[in-house]
Amino acid sequence: MGRRFGWLWAAYAVSAYGSGLGFGAFPLIAVLVLDASPAEVSALAAVGPAVGALIAVPLGPWVEFHRKRPVMIAMDLVRFALLMTIPVAYAFGWLGFWQLLVVSAVVAAAKIAFGAASGAYVKTIVRPEDLLVASARFESTNWSSIAVGPPLGGAAIGVFGPVVTVVANAFSYLLSALGVAAIRDREQRPRRTGEGRIRAGELLDGWRHIWTHPGLRPLFLNNLLVSGLIMAADPLVAVLMLGELGFPPWQYGLAFAAPCLGGLVGSRLARRVVARYGQYRVLRTVGTLRAVWLIGLAFVQPGVAGLATVMAIELAIIVSMSLYNPVSAAYRLANTPRDLIARTLSAWSISSSVTIAVLSALGGLLATVTSPRTGIAVAGLLILASPLLLPRVESSAPGEVRQGEQVQAGADE
Repeated sequence: MGRRFGWLWAAYAVSAYGSGLGFGAFPLIAVLVLDASPAEVSALAAVGPAVGALIAVPLGPWVEFHRKRPVMIAMDLVRFALLMTIPVAYAFGWLGFWQLLVVSAVVAAAKIAFGAASGAYVKTIVRPEDLLVASARFESTNWSSIAVGPPLGGAAIGVFGPVVTVVANAFSYLLSALGVAAIRDREQRPRRTGEGRIRAGELLDGWRHIWTHPGLRPLFLNNLLVSGLIMAADPLVAVLMLGELGFPPWQYGLAFAAPCLGGLVGSRLARRVVARYGQYRVLRTVGTLRAVWLIGLAFVQPGVAGLATVMAIELAIIVSMSLYNPVSAAYRLANTPRDLIARTLSAWSISSSVTIAVLSALGGLLATVTSPRTGIAVAGLLILASPLLLPRVESSAPGEVRQGEQVQAGADE
């Protein structure tokens, strides 16, 4: 899809694999280096991203009215600089829990700003009929990085120490910045009406567009519930498998890493499935399928059979999500005006981060009062209601071409 998209995709791939290597590094450092309590580790996992989401609220309009490539480069360099403070502080014995929390929050905010800028930039360099293909390529890269990165990161930590993956992650952002800089595109500065500082109303424009669009609103609400409940169940599954059921860490890692290869399958099938069945039917059917598997994790038993059960359930969830996500992302891009893309994507990411943090905290509280199995079962039951939030009728923004029609037209050509 052209040189510009190629460089952007390469930059994303480098940073995605770096993030995969560094997955779980902060909680590990908190436990091994700082002797953090369970409450502190939970705060690091929940409070950091939530605060980062709040920091990102004013960044949406700021990204909207600036050139997107410089924004992406700046956000990559910010993440590189902040993450490098961790190994430096560790080397001099200065590392503290609050530093981890601050770095986690600011990196989360920079991630949201980068995602908003890159999504807006993709819409300017990719033809409308290729948006689904572009989204699928990002999706497949993301899942492959999750499949490969954490196992390699765990091995690297065992050999080189607790901060090595943070260094690798930091340099992946530096390489990503160089990749984006290599595009060398003459990007026009976005125009805005009015003068002066960003107005308060512009902070809410992304949410306003989502809420008033008949197709985006149900997809947004469905995404909040599904992603929040799945992410809330993850730490409870870890406690169940590693604690009560006695699975060794390598089996736990295998149970979640190997099924991620299914993400390559779903993302590769997205264009063909939409061309054959239509976008609306895919969103309804696959959106329903991805919600029916989670409750099975509440019934996992010890031994080989239990490990196989977890892997089968995770594979089903990941294949469904990797097929659904690029279709949803392409629809979101196609049904959002260019002058609202950054604010809409920021609003989507901010809301998702806050929801995940809140549901994770509530899930942990419920599991503490009852048991991890009960917490997983409640999440599994609640997520069964999520298909009710999916669009009931096929819709698109006035004047927009439905993405399914674009994909079909591209297939016909």
